[in-house]
Amino acid sequence: MPPAQQETRPNNPLKAGAQRFWMRVTEGMEVRELWSQFEKDARSSYRFYSSGLASQVEGRSGFHRGWLIAKALFWAILEKLSPARRVLLLFALVFLFFPLSGVTGSDQNGPVHFVQFDLRFWGGILLLVVLLLELADRVVMKRDLEIAKDIQSWLLPGAPLQLPGYQIAYATRPANTVAGDYYDVILRPGETPSGDRVLFVVADVAGKSIPAAMLMATFQASLRTLSSSHVPLKEIVSGLNHYACTNSQGGARFTTAFFAELDPASGRISYINAGHNSPILRRSSGTTEHLDTGGPPLGISIEFTHQCGTTNLDPEEWLAVFTDGVVEAVNTAGKEYEESQLIRLVDENAAVAPAEMLRRLLASLDAFVGNTPQHDDMTCLLLKRST
Repeated sequence: MPPAQQETRPNNPLKAGAQRFWMRVTEGMEVRELWSQFEKDARSSYRFYSSGLASQVEGRSGFHRGWLIAKALFWAILEKLSPARRVLLLFALVFLFFPLSGVTGSDQNGPVHFVQFDLRFWGGILLLVVLLLELADRVVMKRDLEIAKDIQSWLLPGAPLQLPGYQIAYATRPANTVAGDYYDVILRPGETPSGDRVLFVVADVAGKSIPAAMLMATFQASLRTLSSSHVPLKEIVSGLNHYACTNSQGGARFTTAFFAELDPASGRISYINAGHNSPILRRSSGTTEHLDTGGPPLGISIEFTHQCGTTNLDPEEWLAVFTDGVVEAVNTAGKEYEESQLIRLVDENAAVAPAEMLRRLLASLDAFVGNTPQHDDMTCLLLKRST
């Protein structure tokens, strides 16, 4: 007799369908990853709704404090909705918390009838209606934000400039879909090849999301226009400051920025720090310097003249320019990443290329913050001079 054939059974269609449904819902994420995402979203939402809560419960304790927190959170959530949606939500909550209702009636000579209604189903329906209305708004807003994100990515440099004798790497991580941080590397051709200069810029517009991104776009356009002319660095910064002051809404919309103009042949750097985090210059000896010559942020005073500093970038030396979102990234304990950790990371990895250094920096930040939502954009630009 021929050997018995191994019987194969088709997969359970119901089980297979459930697996496909689950994969589509979770996009292939594991339970651990889903919980991590939920925890991050929950922290972010609580921070959003509890803004200003501390002042309302200051000096309170016990039950009274808990009641004030619950009351403040309730109104914070309710006031984010339109008036019509608030009414729907209130009806839904009433139906869910007081689900039983009834009516009585009787004939003239007959018995009394009592008809009872369970309103929880209708409470759930109303909650679903509110959710669908909010979801529709979110989808429209998300689509607009994705378009804004694409436009913003066009304004930022793509692949790093290939500069003989130097290595460059940069990256940005928005706190929201779009960012108020800006970085650029601009080649400024001279009258002769030996007169070429490279302009490095990292800027941080006050605020976040759409308003900051719009100001960032105007900053980029102004910078590109001014840098295309053969004017010194001080005049570029003066022009940007003049424009920023005329559009700062009384100083509320200022911009911190760091500008560095490099002479590739000599390694000489002219720079202006306009209220920005002081970049770190790591010498080949292992010592570090901070580049802080300059003045206040752009958009504060139209009469101020920023000072220009100079330094040299010698072989095997690093320049790290970053925004405050890097050194002020917080973890679950509320502690900040701090500049000292960034300096230590640069020291420990001074022999690697900037692209690898940047990868290790982002990994270090990820390990530090965990699931904590970040309150600010993170941007870093690294420049290293080769041997």
